[in-house]
Amino acid sequence: MVAPPDNDVIWARSLHHSHNGSPGLAGVSVSVRDAEILAVAGPRGSGKTTLLHCLSGRLVPEQGEVWFNSLPVHTMAARVRERLRRERFGWIAADPQLVPELTAWENAALPLLLRGVAHRTAKKAATEWLERLDIAALARKRPHALLQVERQRVSVARALCARPTVIFADEPTATLHRAERSQLLRTLTAAARSHDITVVLATHDAEVAALADRTVSLLDGRRVSSVALPAEPDAEGSAACSLSV
Repeated sequence: MVAPPDNDVIWARSLHHSHNGSPGLAGVSVSVRDAEILAVAGPRGSGKTTLLHCLSGRLVPEQGEVWFNSLPVHTMAARVRERLRRERFGWIAADPQLVPELTAWENAALPLLLRGVAHRTAKKAATEWLERLDIAALARKRPHALLQVERQRVSVARALCARPTVIFADEPTATLHRAERSQLLRTLTAAARSHDITVVLATHDAEVAALADRTVSLLDGRRVSSVALPAEPDAEGSAACSLSV
């Protein structure tokens, strides 16, 4: 094994992974610099989610290496990877993965509470992020009483509340309307930059990818130099955009 460069918070080499015999990743290498917002762009089924799962330790690649701050994630025991995800990583999925029995603020504070942070301190931090995302008034509501965009804002607050080193965002705006998407992404990217949080953002939307510092493109589980992505339709119709590395 060769340790990654010191300025890379995430570094992966020659990742291979398959799903029921079908290739998900085929030799993908990628690096993410500290405090960088990196877009992983590609059409649906290109391997974006599989890549994020491997980089975050949710999946162990069948071949290849994944390093986080010079620590080999691919050789860690399952319990060590779980602790790493809980303490250093945040995750935002396309469909908000909230605990139905908990209120909005409890869901946002959950990473801190699981770490043993005092209840009052965790609630204060969660409430501050809910305020920044314009849903503080919904803090005591449970997920079933929230709109889709409100549930997704809670999931963003949860990811930011724990002040992780890296946030992995897997198509975080895929189910949202354009105006809702823009507001959520502005908050996420501004918060990441102000708190020096690295973001790895998977998307099939050209406008979302344009918010990143840099883009890597996937197609059929492989790195490619560019990929054509559709832009979100506007009042005058739809558009397409080609993104290059």
